[in-house]
Amino acid sequence: MRILFAFSAAFLVFGVISLPARADDQAITPTTPDAQPAPSDAQPAVPDTPAAPMTKQARLDKLFGDLKRERNEKAAERIAGNIWNEWFQSGSASIDLMMLWSQKAMDNQKFDVALDFLDQVVTLQPAYAEGWNRRATVHFMMKNYGKSMADIDRTLQLEPRHFGALSGLAQIMALTGHKQSALEAWQKVLAIYPMMRSAQDQVATLSEELAGEGI
Repeated sequence: MRILFAFSAAFLVFGVISLPARADDQAITPTTPDAQPAPSDAQPAVPDTPAAPMTKQARLDKLFGDLKRERNEKAAERIAGNIWNEWFQSGSASIDLMMLWSQKAMDNQKFDVALDFLDQVVTLQPAYAEGWNRRATVHFMMKNYGKSMADIDRTLQLEPRHFGALSGLAQIMALTGHKQSALEAWQKVLAIYPMMRSAQDQVATLSEELAGEGI
């Protein structure tokens, strides 16, 4: 499971402002008592209304649809990066800070410190899938495969399309000698992210190995 960071983009929406007509553009009507204003076909200007921003779930749904259809590997990687960016947005500054601290601890091989931060993350925000996935990653790096699988399971309950968590599950299955389960996990990854090169390679390798073993 790779830990990726990306920067979110801000979008500006410009509205249309209707300016009043100039005085010299106004029609001059007769001053006789029976005179009526000339009819006009012009309709009052209606200002453009900015579209409501998409929810996080709607953005993810669109990105996953794009990811499944994309057949260019580099373009698919960019879409996957945008998905990771959405996953990392916890909506809490304190959670984001603890995630950052956990990443720094992992980079320095201080896994116990990383776990301390991530224990707080999943306690304070149990619906945040990426907190569970990050903790699963730390357990994996510590070779605590049982605990890693438990956190992967929780991640997938919250986000069944989490190809990072599924990749981690596949790796654990392969490392523990469960090749068929590893193959099935990689196949699930490809159903979500068809252009993931590592998943393609693993499916090909495991399929060949299993065929050679007569399974």
